[in-house]
Amino acid sequence: MDPGRDPIALFESWFQDAEQCPEIRYAHAMCLATVDEKGHPDARTILLLHHHQRGFVFFTDRRSAKARQLEPSAKSQTAHAALTFYWGPLERQIRIRGPVAAASEEISDLCFSERPLGSRITAWATCQSQVMGRREELLARYANEERRLRGLDEVPRPPHWQAYRVVAQSLEFWEARANRLHERHLYQWAPPEEWRLSRLEP
Repeated sequence: MDPGRDPIALFESWFQDAEQCPEIRYAHAMCLATVDEKGHPDARTILLLHHHQRGFVFFTDRRSAKARQLEPSAKSQTAHAALTFYWGPLERQIRIRGPVAAASEEISDLCFSERPLGSRITAWATCQSQVMGRREELLARYANEERRLRGLDEVPRPPHWQAYRVVAQSLEFWEARANRLHERHLYQWAPPEEWRLSRLEP
């Protein structure tokens, strides 16, 4: 294939293919990989909320383990993360790496407003990743928040919920081929405004 010079245009093309594929339920599902304060890797599947140019945006609770791993550390003033999209029915994968930081309050509010109502209520009722007691206690907290928020015109974003943005420094596109002679194209950002393309062995 001819991947072109613009990895963001290629991402959008592949993402659209995934959204239109009836066998893929969550085209926007991606694996977020981080490292904790001891240097141990961590990974989990989350949802892409928005992407714009080099930025890929997702949401999390500031009190969660992943949020702590997304904060600058004593070793680095900038946290880094990796994202992986895998669309099995299309036999395609995209890997993205780059620095990550909290998005603006405006983007965070926009992302929160686009969540289903039940998900917005859950954000108020839970403390993500924390050890919990009986499930009945969690359901009771949800019911209490549902009653509290019922009369509002719009459910506000809790102060502990934040959008984060990974700024892509590299994108690798993988596409399966017969005999494991796969196609791999790596784009790396070269300031001030240029993508460098390399073709990788399978």
